[in-house]
Amino acid sequence: MKKRLHRFFSVSPFKISLILVIVTILLFLINNPFFYLMELKTLDLRFLSRGARAPGPETVIAEIDEKSLAELGRWPWPRSTIAKLVNTLKEYGAKAVGFDIVFAEPDENSSLLQLAEISKEIETIGTVNPAIRKLIDDKKKEADTDAILAESIKTAGNVTLGYFFHTSRKDIGHLSSSDIEKTARYIADSKFQVIKYLGKPVHGSAVKAFAVVPNIKSLSEAAENAGYFNAFPDIDGTNRWSPLVINYGDNFYPSLSLATLEQYMNWPLMSLVIAEYGIDAVKIGDMEIPTDEAGRILINYLGPAGTFPHYSITDIINGRMEKNLFKDKIVLIGATATAIFDLRVTPFSAVYPGIEIHATVIDNILHQNFIQRPGWTSFIDILAIIFLGLILVPILSRVKAVMGFVIAILLAFIYVFINRFVFNGYNVWLNMVYPIFSIVIVYSGITLYKYVTEEREKKKIRGTFQYYLSGPVIEEMLKDPSKLKLGGEKRDLSVLFSDIRGFTTISEKLTPEDLVHLLNEYLTVMTDLVFKYDGLLDKYMGDAIMAVFGAPVAQSDHPVRCCKTALDMMAELKTLQKKWEDEGKPVLDIGIGINTGDMVVGNMGSKMRFDYTVMGDNVNLGSRLEGINKEYGTNIVISEYTYAKVKDSFFCRELDSVRVKGKMQPVKIYELMGEKKDSEQWDGFVSVFEEGLTHYKQGRWDGAIACFRKVLEIRPGDHTSTVYIERCENLKHNPPEEQWDGVYTMTKK
Repeated sequence: MKKRLHRFFSVSPFKISLILVIVTILLFLINNPFFYLMELKTLDLRFLSRGARAPGPETVIAEIDEKSLAELGRWPWPRSTIAKLVNTLKEYGAKAVGFDIVFAEPDENSSLLQLAEISKEIETIGTVNPAIRKLIDDKKKEADTDAILAESIKTAGNVTLGYFFHTSRKDIGHLSSSDIEKTARYIADSKFQVIKYLGKPVHGSAVKAFAVVPNIKSLSEAAENAGYFNAFPDIDGTNRWSPLVINYGDNFYPSLSLATLEQYMNWPLMSLVIAEYGIDAVKIGDMEIPTDEAGRILINYLGPAGTFPHYSITDIINGRMEKNLFKDKIVLIGATATAIFDLRVTPFSAVYPGIEIHATVIDNILHQNFIQRPGWTSFIDILAIIFLGLILVPILSRVKAVMGFVIAILLAFIYVFINRFVFNGYNVWLNMVYPIFSIVIVYSGITLYKYVTEEREKKKIRGTFQYYLSGPVIEEMLKDPSKLKLGGEKRDLSVLFSDIRGFTTISEKLTPEDLVHLLNEYLTVMTDLVFKYDGLLDKYMGDAIMAVFGAPVAQSDHPVRCCKTALDMMAELKTLQKKWEDEGKPVLDIGIGINTGDMVVGNMGSKMRFDYTVMGDNVNLGSRLEGINKEYGTNIVISEYTYAKVKDSFFCRELDSVRVKGKMQPVKIYELMGEKKDSEQWDGFVSVFEEGLTHYKQGRWDGAIACFRKVLEIRPGDHTSTVYIERCENLKHNPPEEQWDGVYTMTKK
């Protein structure tokens, strides 16, 4: 039970990733504002990436532009000018005309005011000539531009007027309840006529209005239809949604886009379906418009400003346009001039005419070209979060942080490509931020976990190996700590054994304190040389040293490093010997054995306690070679296997072919003399020695003795030659019983 609980609460990359994925899903479900804003920005980028698309031919824009202001005067124009525009568009065959303008106040006309004053003065006189009265009345009619515009709108029969809702209570503080009720009557005919409730009626989901700013009464009564032109930008100020429905009082009202389209489509039945969760459907005839629960349509922008055809109003009024340009078209009238520009921010531009947003919504509905985000997309989004997060676990667990970063970026790019393909090809909005965030947070979590655990492991390794390896080797080894798991692997390595000659006798002559000081001084110098050539200090065995080259970090030149270490040991020993002699201390001498070959290297021991070491026959041979130095009076003996790999770098003297204790297979052994470049100092006697060794192997004892004596003349005190002279003398008097093979069998370790 305890083990199960420990396993359950233990930390692993999968558990970390699972928790982070769950956190991401929770953020997705609560619709975190920051991530929502980021998602909106990615939606804008998808529009920009998709590029501009051509709209349908049905909708055009009559604009109040700089040219119109220059020719027709500053805005607002007399209502008679607007009437002329309505008349001209009717003459040109426009099917529906929508005004993104509200005529909320009577026209400011000085001529009408002057005539009213004159008429008032005449009334005080008494009897007035009927002809004068008729002239004044006719002039009044000509000056009443509101009446003129109302007449034009009524005669045209194709005009939808725009109006504005107050959607905040603080904006209506100056209005009385009677004013609010009065203005509400002006738009009564524009409300949805058919509303179907699915369950308990709910009004709270749609945008709620508290008052209306309508057109003046005469114009409202003259127009065939009306719709609001309120805009509701997102939290970053960008217009991405267009509400098709606003709740005002107990009624629901359509937008200018929807009302104008209703007129264009010859008054199909416009209906609203309201469910308990909010707006379920907005329909115009048999056409259903996909909206959210607030009755908003996600605008499928087709391009930057100017995507729809724009025509200057002054050119229309002055007959400078081809009549067929407006035949059976929807004409939206609005401002684009800088001074009166109805500025809007959209995914394509920060300067976009509001009138063109209405045109875009109309085009989207007419051609059923909607950006869709149905309920099932949330399920797809959650699956993407889970898949993209968890698929990284087995990958990141096996690769290094940099490669993991590359894979995570590649995975993110693949998802972005798929997301973009679905958006461009099918107009479906899938979430981009949360799945990408899932990749980022899982990558960060696993990388941090690996960093913490690897640092802990590296700290443990540093603590274990700091006394056995040089710093650079430890750092190199830490790049792949997995190689230091319990167990071993077979590798080609070089091993070095060194031992102090006669250490037992020396130790008897010194106090324990002096002995420890002497030994520490010696071992410090020798160990530093092992580290100098990046060797592994395997262990101290009393006064003996065991070092390995080529592990744990692989070294292609490990035999050379091993031999250089041995030569430097002898050079440093000579310096120490002189120092000890001057200090009156015992002088130490050492023997070194080196072998190269396949060995098993790794952590040997139990799971609780183990050592990093080497094992195998080649390790044992290296140990035996160290002891052979006593037989030949040498300091460094290497095997034929090491010699084969260093002969081009070092000068060696072949010593013998021997069978070491515990092995039947003979092995050639060599004395390591020094580097090849210094060979001149040994060439003279070594060539004579090798001649004597040839005689010895062929059983020519006298010839061998003669050569070895000559070596002693060249190099007095060469103990190896003395050993061979004694052997040859002995073999002369006691010939070998079996056929002579030139191999000497060692009887001691």
